[in-house]
Amino acid sequence: MPDQDSQIPSPFEILLVEDNTGDVRLTRDAMRDDRIRHNLTVAKDGVEAFEILRKEGKHADAARPDLIILDLNLPRMDGREVLAALKSDSTLRSIPVVMLTSSATERDIASSYDLGANCYITKPVDLDQFNTVIRAVEDFWLTVVKLPKGDRSR
Repeated sequence: MPDQDSQIPSPFEILLVEDNTGDVRLTRDAMRDDRIRHNLTVAKDGVEAFEILRKEGKHADAARPDLIILDLNLPRMDGREVLAALKSDSTLRSIPVVMLTSSATERDIASSYDLGANCYITKPVDLDQFNTVIRAVEDFWLTVVKLPKGDRSR
């Protein structure tokens, strides 16, 4: 058995909550270069995000995310509702949440921070800028910041 120092660290688990298939594809492509080992799980709305987070149904084997990237405007349960529910749940509130949305309104920015968002980013419309933003999120949250070692069995 290898000693603990020589073991390969587990990949970072990222939950992307995004209903726009184009933005999902762009995010996957921006993260594809494997600079940082990660697994990206996608939920198409807030209801599915909580099925993943609570390991319900077909998501029984889902890993606990180290980071959540959350869109604001989602069907069934929007990003504000997801954020409020996350931050009020004692088992989930420590997971950092990056709001990544097309809205640049002051009301949405302020309400997201009031609900406990860790940062708020407006999606760039330019492809190169979008890639730069996604890579910056990945670099900052997965290499610079010290994240809590959550119980991945939850």
